[in-house]
Amino acid sequence: MRKLDVLEMNRISAEEFHRARKIPLAVVLDDVRSMNNVGSVFRTADAFRVERICLCGITGTPPHPDIHKTALGAECSVSWTYCPTALEAVQQLRGEGYVVCSVEQAEGSTLLQDFRFDPLRRYALVLGNEVKGVGQEVVDSSDFCIEVPQYGTKHSLNVSVAAGIVLWQAFLQLRGVLGE
Repeated sequence: MRKLDVLEMNRISAEEFHRARKIPLAVVLDDVRSMNNVGSVFRTADAFRVERICLCGITGTPPHPDIHKTALGAECSVSWTYCPTALEAVQQLRGEGYVVCSVEQAEGSTLLQDFRFDPLRRYALVLGNEVKGVGQEVVDSSDFCIEVPQYGTKHSLNVSVAAGIVLWQAFLQLRGVLGE
């Protein structure tokens, strides 16, 4: 096997990305401290053609060199907004017809492999702070909590790793809306 070079990958441009169909998904980052985590979520959202990212609270916003370091320009392709709190973002998204799903370990959560994304609905996935997770008021306001099962001694994942896992699963179920 030979690795492909960048030109052989036929990637779309940022302008083409803006015009392209997206999976019906918004990502909400609730007080994510690390700019590198924010950049990583941008890059993953770009890879899976996510509609947009809502940056909330203390979450850093572009332009920022540490976000760019891991986003590699995805902060320019993926649409984003800022809200003072994740609860405000969730309320706004719900008003736009999104189903709100917090990625959190909670009573009554649904394991990721058991959650079914309906391609006829729009989803907002809330990911939380590196230490405290998704705020309780946001969990209380969520339609669902989705839990990534873990079988080791730790009971948490890095927020950008959790985002990648959940976005991949969502993409697998929603990619038909891209029409490709």
